[in-house]
Amino acid sequence: MSDYTLPPANGRRLRVLAAMSGGVDSAVAAARAVEAGHDVVGVHLALSAKPATLREGARGCCTIEDSRDARRAADVIGIPFYVWDMAERFREDVMDDFVAEYKAGRTPNPCLRCNEKIKFAALLDKALGLGFDAVCTGHYAQVVEHPDGSRELHRSVDMGKDQSYVLGVLDTEQLAHAMFPLGGDTKGDVRAEAERRDLAVAQKPDSHDICFIADGDTQGFLAKHLGTERGDIVDATGTKLGEHDGAYAYTIGQRKGLRIGRPAADGKPRYVLDISPVSNTVTVGPVEALDVDRLVGIRPRWCGPAPVGEVACTAQVRAHGEETPAIAEAIGDEVRVRLAEPIRGIARGQAVVLYDGTRVIGSATIDGTA
Repeated sequence: MSDYTLPPANGRRLRVLAAMSGGVDSAVAAARAVEAGHDVVGVHLALSAKPATLREGARGCCTIEDSRDARRAADVIGIPFYVWDMAERFREDVMDDFVAEYKAGRTPNPCLRCNEKIKFAALLDKALGLGFDAVCTGHYAQVVEHPDGSRELHRSVDMGKDQSYVLGVLDTEQLAHAMFPLGGDTKGDVRAEAERRDLAVAQKPDSHDICFIADGDTQGFLAKHLGTERGDIVDATGTKLGEHDGAYAYTIGQRKGLRIGRPAADGKPRYVLDISPVSNTVTVGPVEALDVDRLVGIRPRWCGPAPVGEVACTAQVRAHGEETPAIAEAIGDEVRVRLAEPIRGIARGQAVVLYDGTRVIGSATIDGTA
């Protein structure tokens, strides 16, 4: 384990609300907050109106089993523990938003929306209203505090687990009340520490994929909520090549399952280039047409002061994607990004997160490409 510790902010003993999912990361984060001398209370967020009893491997979350795992971890750590029902808020702000975005032909990231609307909005607001100073989570990211009290969000030491991308929606006020105790360690360090602390979740599998689609069938989930609506699959000239049962079932860059009746003239594969909910068409074409070197983002969120003028930075457009050198400029409610190298297969609705080295500058929702 590294020598990373969690010092009390400005030497003060804080009242900390530890969000405990029932996994190893949030359990160790809560334990570290206690060890640092803070007054910690654990809380598990019940995000499903009808939670399953057991998790299905690494899929899903918020089951009754997860709640019990979180409670047992809190007992071992020695902190009070509560379960807060946020199922309705989660449905409205995350699940309904997810469906609406796909219906509009966009590709959302529900983890960003959950961090923005649930963990660092609904949960944080309630925590502050109850007199807590900070919310502690098991995210792999770092908060750097300067002598003047200003804070910056940085990448995790463990780049393989870094979650700064999905935290890029946090604004200055939310960052001021955020605590990420695991940012200086690797996942192996955290599991080893959980073993030493006798936490039963030490080897529990990580959750992944979309937490509210436990079986991993995103297309089936969307079909249940949006139904079927037959439309055309066309090429760039508008020539009909096939039909689909719902444009929402396709994503930019998709190659398989296109249901195209005849091959391209050059014999090369075709990929989804565009999704139009208005005409209910899916446009396909050659892979080269997926290359993008300019982005327009809307609804910017800044993890500090908004940048002024053009700034050199790096841009990341997927949770586990690579960074690309870029020039970004905030113009009103838009962020315009010029990429030094094209990125392939970017979809509207994805987030672009901007970095200055390891520091997160901010993020925006991609609304257009060029």
